[in-house]
Amino acid sequence: MTALDVSRAVEAVWRIEGARIIATLAKMTGDLGLAEDVAQEAVAEALAAWPEHGVPANTGAWLTTVAKRRVIDAWRRRERLDERHRTIAHALSEATEDEWMPIEDDLLRLVFTACHPTLSRESQIALTLRVVGGLTTVEIARMLLVPVATVQARITRAKKTLAAANVPFEAPDPSEWSERLGGVLGVVYLIFTEGYAATTGSKGTRPDLADEALRLGRVIAGLLPREPDAHALVALMEFQRSRFGAREDRDGAPVLLADQDRTLWNRAQIRRGQAALDRADEAAAARRRGRGSYALQAAIAERHCVATSVDDTDWERIVVLYEALGRITPSPIVDLNRAVAVSMATGPATALRIVDDLAATERLRGSPLLPSVRGELLARLGRAEEARSEFETAASLTPNDAQRSVLERKAAALG
Repeated sequence: MTALDVSRAVEAVWRIEGARIIATLAKMTGDLGLAEDVAQEAVAEALAAWPEHGVPANTGAWLTTVAKRRVIDAWRRRERLDERHRTIAHALSEATEDEWMPIEDDLLRLVFTACHPTLSRESQIALTLRVVGGLTTVEIARMLLVPVATVQARITRAKKTLAAANVPFEAPDPSEWSERLGGVLGVVYLIFTEGYAATTGSKGTRPDLADEALRLGRVIAGLLPREPDAHALVALMEFQRSRFGAREDRDGAPVLLADQDRTLWNRAQIRRGQAALDRADEAAAARRRGRGSYALQAAIAERHCVATSVDDTDWERIVVLYEALGRITPSPIVDLNRAVAVSMATGPATALRIVDDLAATERLRGSPLLPSVRGELLARLGRAEEARSEFETAASLTPNDAQRSVLERKAAALG
């Protein structure tokens, strides 16, 4: 194999197995920083060894085994090799790669550790996206709309804080779950968001991340059946994941909602989403609470999923839901999405005023979303030259190749 082939193989396995490898190592060492360091060392060794010896059949096992050996070397260097470490080293020396089997709960422990309350909310998000989501600092920075240096500093500070506080690698006591839930669900949602709309790369979606986030959400909802937000987030992810089969064509190019073949939508997954939303509503009613942010977003996604076409969609109801969401969770993204719904319910002129007001605040400065939406509205109003300029601006700001190509085609069509 060529070095390029090996590099692509390593990148692929890391995207799929990276979080579980780090989780396994963190459980072994109790040190998240060390776990990530030795995992990266194993990746470097793979890049050096696989071109000569070939890619092993069980790549995740190979990386984990090498990383564990690096951990033992580090323990030896620190002169901390107690009897427990000797036992692990002996077992590892006799184990074969095929014996490696990641423990599913380890990944959940990793999420709870990365979302420990000793960390700031910003640090929790950055660290979890890095070690659980496997995202680069550039991808995280684009997701959070902050400089790359800020993300790097947050991750470094988070690791040092966990080490200084001697935070154990474990899920919290059940009595602490509710207190920690908000941070955990927020991070799971962001991981899913990156899977739903990849910030970089040649593909518009990353199903591996979306599926991992959905799996984590289901586990959390199972652990906390009385928490409405947990069920609501699962419902939202089920609805959004149900449409993946129609969101890209055979070449991987994005397919817009109006052009999607709705027969390709996963109806079983939509029904699971509806059941999860019902459970969320029941849990909220039991606590005498209204719908929260995730439930409102899920309700919006459900309106799309049950509609037979874009024209058949209940846009007026979606506008109302976005208005409620904006009051609970004020956000420029919510305002922008509300503008899109308004354009479908009452026309593009009203929506354009909302978008222009939002642009004046510069809260989405540097994001391709606002010029993209503005371009759509201007095109519908017949202002082709202005629309083309907005699409070109959006394309220049878009790091994802697939999404950029869509915007470039829209601009060209107005040329």
